[in-house]
Formats: sequence, C-alpha cells, structure tokens
Amino acid sequence: MRRLVAFLAMAVSGAGASAPPPAPPAPLTSLQAIAALTNAQAEQHLPVNFEATVTYYGFRQVMFVQDGEVAIYVGAPADLNLVPGDRVLVRGEMRPSFHPYVASNDVKFLGHGSLPKPVHATFDQMIRADTDCRLVTIRGTVRAADWEMDPRFAKGVVSLKLLVEGENVEAITQSDDPNVLSGLLGAEVEITGVASGQFDNKMQQTGVLLHLQSPGDVKVLARAQADPWSIPVTPMDRVIVGRRIADASQRMRVRGAVTYYQPGDSVVLEDGKKSIRVLLGSTPEVRVGDLADAMGYPDVRNGFLTLMQGEVRDDGIPSDVTPVLAHWKDLTVGGNDGTSHIFDLVSIEGQVVTEVRQATQDEYVLESDGHLFSAILRHPSPVSAVPVPPMQSIPIGSRIRVTGICMLADANPFNGEVPFNIVMRSIDDVEILTRPPWLNVTHLLYLVAVLLVVIVVVGARGWYIEHQTRHRTTAMAHIEQRRGRILEDVNNSRPLAEILEQITALVSFELRGAPCWCEVAGGASLGNRPNGLESVAWQVKEQAIPSHSGGTLGTIFAALPAHASGALEAGKALGQAAGLASLAIETSRLHLDLVHRSEFDLLTDVRNRFSLERGLDQTIVLARQSAGMFGLIYIDLNEFKQINDRYGHRTGDVYLQEMAQRMRRQLRPGDTLARLGGDEFAVVVPAVRNRAEAEEIALRLERCFDEPFASEGFEIHGSASVGMALYPQDATNRDSLLSAADTAMYAAKNARRRLAQMLDGHYSGA
Repeated sequence: MRRLVAFLAMAVSGAGASAPPPAPPAPLTSLQAIAALTNAQAEQHLPVNFEATVTYYGFRQVMFVQDGEVAIYVGAPADLNLVPGDRVLVRGEMRPSFHPYVASNDVKFLGHGSLPKPVHATFDQMIRADTDCRLVTIRGTVRAADWEMDPRFAKGVVSLKLLVEGENVEAITQSDDPNVLSGLLGAEVEITGVASGQFDNKMQQTGVLLHLQSPGDVKVLARAQADPWSIPVTPMDRVIVGRRIADASQRMRVRGAVTYYQPGDSVVLEDGKKSIRVLLGSTPEVRVGDLADAMGYPDVRNGFLTLMQGEVRDDGIPSDVTPVLAHWKDLTVGGNDGTSHIFDLVSIEGQVVTEVRQATQDEYVLESDGHLFSAILRHPSPVSAVPVPPMQSIPIGSRIRVTGICMLADANPFNGEVPFNIVMRSIDDVEILTRPPWLNVTHLLYLVAVLLVVIVVVGARGWYIEHQTRHRTTAMAHIEQRRGRILEDVNNSRPLAEILEQITALVSFELRGAPCWCEVAGGASLGNRPNGLESVAWQVKEQAIPSHSGGTLGTIFAALPAHASGALEAGKALGQAAGLASLAIETSRLHLDLVHRSEFDLLTDVRNRFSLERGLDQTIVLARQSAGMFGLIYIDLNEFKQINDRYGHRTGDVYLQEMAQRMRRQLRPGDTLARLGGDEFAVVVPAVRNRAEAEEIALRLERCFDEPFASEGFEIHGSASVGMALYPQDATNRDSLLSAADTAMYAAKNARRRLAQMLDGHYSGA
C-alpha cells in the first residue's frame, strides 16, 4: 500500500512529464538459465554474458560451447583462433531458431582447459534433440565417405554417412587432405563430436548431424571385411536383390488448414508459420480452406519434411488462411530463422512472358524483379470424370497477381537461391492487374498479317500478278523476320560488328544480291565491298547513318550495276538500314558507356571501388591457384580538404585528376589503380616476387607528388601517405587486405604528422 501511495504521489507531482525509459535487462550469466529460454523469450534479444568451454569451432562460423551437461550453439565471428577445450567468455544476445541460440561478436579467450566427457548417445536421443549441442560419442558403419572443396571458404570438407542403429546419421569435419577417407568406406567406427540437427528451409528438423573438430575424432573399430569395390558387378535389372528395408517409422498426425489439394497426389496443410506437404495414396473428399487432420509416415523430400502414404480427414470447418503477399526474393531463399514460404499459401505479382498448355498442366511464365518463375495449374486426373477446361488466355505483357502454394523447382534453398513454382488451385487464383498496351509486338504482327492479306487479295486479279505478289510477300516476310532478329540482337547487346554485318546482308537481300557495306565513322568497314568501284560498271548509292544528337555515325553503301534500274528501291532499303544501324550503334555505345560508368570513377577515369573489390577477389583466387603473392597499396592525399577550402572544389577536382594521371604513369602493365572515394586511392600490384618489389612501386607512387601542381597562376605542393599489404603474408581475404593496407597507410600518415610536429617544435625552439 505504501508503494501504491508513493507511486500516486509521484504521478501527481510529475503530471505532464514523460517517464524515464526502462532500464535494459541485466545480462544472463548462467548457461543453464540461457539454455532454458524459449523462442518467444529469445525474440526479445535478451543480453547474455557467460563462461563456457568450446566443444567445437568450425570455419563456417559454427561454434558450440558446453558447461557441465548444458550446451548451446553460438553464432560467432569467423576469425577466432579457438580449439576444443578453450574456456571462453561470450557476450551477445539471444536469437530464435529451432532452439534459441546466442549471436555474438565478442568472444574472449580465458585459457585452455579440458573437454567435457562425451556421453554415449543413441539415435533416439539425438533425433529427439535430447543431446542437442552436447559432446557425444556414437558407433556406426560408414556407408558413404566424401570429400569436396567448399568454394566459399576455400577449405576441404569431409562428409560421412553412417548407419547407426538402423538409421542414417551424417557427420562432417574439415580437412584439406582427401586421403583421410582411405579405408573408411564400410568400416565400423566410433566418432566423437557435437550433436545437432539437419534442417529444411523452414527450420524443421530432417535428420541428425554431428560436427567433428578433425578427422582424428573418427576411431576405426573394425575395417571393412573386403574392399567395397571388390564386390562383383550386378546386372542393372537385378540390383533389387540387394535391397533390404526395416522401416520402424511411426505414423504421425498433423492438423491445419487445407491450402492446396490435388486428388490422388498431395495435400498441403498450413498452421500459422508452419506448413507441410502430405503425399496421398487415395482421393479423399477434401475442400480447400477447411480445417483437416492428416496422418502419414515422416520422410524428407528435396530437403523438406513430408508425410508419406498420407490419409486426410476433412473436419468441414472453414478456416480463413490469408495468403502472404511476397516478392521473388522472399520465396527463393531461406535461413535459420524459419521464415521460408515453401509450401505456404502466397500471392506474388509478375508480368506474363508466355503461356503454355501441356498434357498435365497449364503453365504461365512470369517475370518479377528481373527473374522468371512459373505459375502452374494442374489438370484433373485422366481417370477422373472431370473434363479439362480450356486454358484461360492472358495477354502477353499483362501484370497479374497469382495465388497458390510455393513449391520448389529444384532443391532445398537453405544456403542459397533456387527456382520455385507457384501451384494454383483454380483459375480463380489469377487476378489481372493491368493489361498490356494495345500497341505491342503481337498487334504489330497482326497488322503486318492484315497487310499481307490485302496484298494477296489485290494481286488475285491475274495469275502473273498473283505470282509476283506472292513472291514479294515471301520476301517481305523474310525481311521482317531478319529485321526482327536484328532488333533482338540489338536489345541483347550482341557485338556491334556482327549486327552491322547482318544489316548489310539484309540490304543485299532486299536488292537481290547487290554488294552492300557499312563504314563506321572513325571505325572499320564492314560488309561486302567489291573491288574496282571506280569502274563505270558500278553505280554506288549511299545513305548517311544519322545520330540523334546531330552529325553522322557513318555511311552505308550499295553497289548496283551501271545499267540497273531501282535507284528508288535502293534508297528505301538504305534508308531503313541506316535507321537500324543508327539504333544499333547508339545502343551499343550507350551499353558500353553504362558498363564504363559502373566500373570507372567519373571524375578521374580510373577504376572505382566496386571494380577494385571484384578484381581483388579474382586476384586472390589466381594467387591461391598459383601459390603466388601480390601487393595492395593504399594512398591517401594529405591535406586535400585544405586545397578544396582554399582554392575551391573545381581546383580540387582538377588536382585529383592530375594526381590520378601521375600515379597511373608510375604503374606497370597489369597494375590496377582505383579511386575508393574522396581523396583515397588503391593499387593492386599482381605477381610481385617479394615485398621489396611492391615497396619500390609504393615509393614511386609517393614520390610522384613531389612536383608541385600548377593551376590558374598558383602552385600547390601536395603529398600522399602510402600504406601497403602483401598477400598472403599480411592477409588472405579481400576485407583483411584492405584493412591491413589502410592501417599501414594511417601509420605512415601519423609518422609524417609526428615528424612535422617535431620539426615545427625544433624550429620554433630555435
């Protein structure tokens, strides 16, 4: 009561004043309390600060820690130098997933100790996640042993498939030596590692996975009795004799709203953020939108949980499931937060590219966010009495919204993007948002067809006229087809020379084989230019290729026999060809200009940061393949801000351009100069033999600032601070190299500043 009175008094005295913000929660310091949190609590991103022992730390930023019998997964930085047994202090915050985990960028090494004693785990314990994140020991038989290079981390990965108590278990570790697999296939082994789960894109468990710190955690108890490759060859039609199945799977029951039903094939149930596909062996009476129960045997298809041999019972109770309005990116990827929309009822908008009727389905190909996907409507089963309705034709170019189940078209997108399809329930799942404009390619083709029909009708007055008209019509159709291909090549940015040669070939065809060629202003001569044009045997027709900005882009020519008529026809053909050539040349130059702008700095005309980073990644790959080295030099212009403040930004821009050209003249062929932004530059120096060679280039770059910069009657004495990093001695990846070179540059800048201060103090003291 006293607290209530005090609270009311404070409320009266502080009326109108805003309450102070609540204090942040205190970090959890007990791993046992942390591991007891639920996903709902983890969504609050509670802070943690606890000590534990590392049981596994891998190159994929995977870390497991354990304290006593309690263990947890930690999303840790990738550059830690930790081994199992290290005692660490972990600071971070909780995140939801299959089980809550710790997201941390602050892991402190405390000292090395001993590992917790591994527990002997059964398959049932691991599949129920009773031993999740704990150090365990299991025994099994190796059924498959594979090694592959992980391109993202440039490290070798060993994957073992084991048969444990009649069930499949996978174990992975890291090794750059493929020979560690020798003798493992078919062997009985004992392995020690951290138990975890395998998951699909919706963070639903699909199996058991053990993380081994090294191949040394695999102990061979008994080698295979015989070399697996020594077994006799079996005819392909008799391999069934080696099949044995002892299926002890339990029938499982789920409940949710029916969002999709294909009689005799499958049904999809959705419950909140979860959904599952049930493969049917019968055709029950099920209505989309009702609540229903489904039973079946659990399995994993394409990396996703699925109920096999399913049975469905419709409750007849309507359940309103609102489709999620998604974008292409939302449907093609997923992560460990379980937000995937695979098997969910979704809506997505796109533009119709094409539509195809197939024997079993109608397919509409849509474009969304620059990517293609298909919206599919399945036909009724051939054995059913339901007739197949006609395909609804949607004008190409229409923007529509389709609703249906998001289905995978390839594989599990847990670690990257994969194609998907939208499987619709009925044609009512298509909503036309906007129709294409009337003037499109299809209607233009209709107009051309109408004109051709008119020409044929007019030419029907006589056999000879009809014959000539048909011949002309065929030629026009061929010309239009070739012109259409030329326009497609222009849009697809085909090589300009190839397109111009096609245009000259088109003119030659229109003029019944007359030689035709094109001369690009300041460029090459393309096409069929005959010899002896000065002879009276030829009459040369020409047409300038116009530019939209004025002037000409070149000239297109046709050579006709001196006695031939048809100058009007030649002029028309050349005029149309000049228009096509103008479009091709200006489109090509625009494309090249856009490519140049995306990779070069507009002020200094050297590479930009994006181009440098991409080239740096390629240089690292080449250096790793050849076991070579290269240098990265970082240059920062000293006191550039004072130049802008004193002389103006225009002078500052000219100064940057001049200094960029000076630095470029100091480089070797193959070296790359780039402007990172402002007054910062970087140089990639490939194929150096030692540090001294790279330092010599860095010194040349620094000395090129010694000569003063003159502009508009005054001189600017500039300088630069230069830092260098060498691959692989200083760093082995792009970000680390940039950071190392930047640090070296700042060290040089600080040394220069301290030297200047000492000199100022010396002279002022004198």
